[in-house]
Amino acid sequence: MNASRILVVDDESDIRRLLQEILTEEGYEVEVAADAGQARAARARQTPDLVLLDIWMPDTDGITLLREWSNEASDACPVVMMSGHGTVDTAVEATRLGAYDFVEKPLSLAKLLRTVERALDARSRRPSGKFVSAGASALAVPVGRSRAITQLRSELMRLAAYSAPLLLLGESGTDREQLARFVHQSGPSAAGPFVVVDSRTLREDSAAATLLGVDASQPGRLEQARRGTLFLGDIEDLPESTQRLLGGLLESGRFVRGGGGDPVLLETRIISSARPGIVNRVLAEDFRRDLYAQLSVLMVRVPSLRDYAEDVPELLRHYVDALTETEGLRFRRFSVAAQNRLRNYPWPDNGRELRNLTRRFLLNSGPEEIGLEEVERELSAQTPADEPLVKHDLLALPLREAREQFERAYLQQQLMLCNGKVGLLAKRVDMERTHLYRKLRSLGIEIGHGAEE
Repeated sequence: MNASRILVVDDESDIRRLLQEILTEEGYEVEVAADAGQARAARARQTPDLVLLDIWMPDTDGITLLREWSNEASDACPVVMMSGHGTVDTAVEATRLGAYDFVEKPLSLAKLLRTVERALDARSRRPSGKFVSAGASALAVPVGRSRAITQLRSELMRLAAYSAPLLLLGESGTDREQLARFVHQSGPSAAGPFVVVDSRTLREDSAAATLLGVDASQPGRLEQARRGTLFLGDIEDLPESTQRLLGGLLESGRFVRGGGGDPVLLETRIISSARPGIVNRVLAEDFRRDLYAQLSVLMVRVPSLRDYAEDVPELLRHYVDALTETEGLRFRRFSVAAQNRLRNYPWPDNGRELRNLTRRFLLNSGPEEIGLEEVERELSAQTPADEPLVKHDLLALPLREAREQFERAYLQQQLMLCNGKVGLLAKRVDMERTHLYRKLRSLGIEIGHGAEE
């Protein structure tokens, strides 16, 4: 068997020499290049099996070279980026352009060798056609510099190393599937498949065939995700019989195909998602407690966009770049006033709403700069008055009306938490009881019988 060919592109001679020695000792055939010109020439002579590409080089930087190759290459050559000045922005840009992975200097040789092995293994699984990067999704890497996103990124990368089931708990629209993909790409099974199952599609009469398959020639989703990851979205929508089926196979660690035969070992990591309300369903015994425990061995709470609104300007730039690149939409940029307005919008549908709104702006005709007036027009369709408090765009209302809506929603929800008891409500909101009664009447909030303790 021929040794895999690796091209090392780095302007530092010490790094080139070190990597050439280490990789040669590991049995690889290694060629080195000191700049983009030499790298182009080496790749033109013979396509390597893998490229280790430095980002910061004096003539043409690695990101530019990667973009050049991603536009013209039809071969299946993975690229691993290297940088001593790695930032989240750089990693996002590299994965968006198709880099397989991103490693930081000073290099951990053990980690680098594992990455090289995984990248070559991924290439061998895709022997023809353009290489599909393990980190190629522009939306998979959590973008942002806020504390909430920084902590989320660190926690997901830490848990990626494990094989235990992981539950992503968050509101609708928080891109939980993309976060699951990020965990998959960051873990030891990155070269394996990533299979998505929407719980709403698992009907009582077909769930077993969908998950377990019929026979070896018609494998189910669990077998299709073998040595990879199965993402099970919105598990609160699972039918009771499917909950029982999943609980049994997770307990035993094996399953039998629908057509019978020998048990098949479960060699799949399961990452699932749920909305926060699932906890109440478990407590009410409306969702199997045992299955919830099995799927939530590891758990991450995904923040809503309201929790990291300071990242909205960066997210806007990210989505503009991603959509112009992947969908060929016309480039437009947001004015500072427009960015500030969107920072203060409540985003009831979270990141999904931000992404779709950005797409609409890019599809609109108009000047290159997206101004405040255009943003206000897009946000003009107001949220219904009976929506939860956090979904109201109060900034779009006059001060008096905004204050009234806030007070009504705030007191209604506080009253629910106090089981309708005004005495408890007065203590909770720190208001004198007589004043509170007047306020409730003025806002049209009805007080039921037995409101007093």
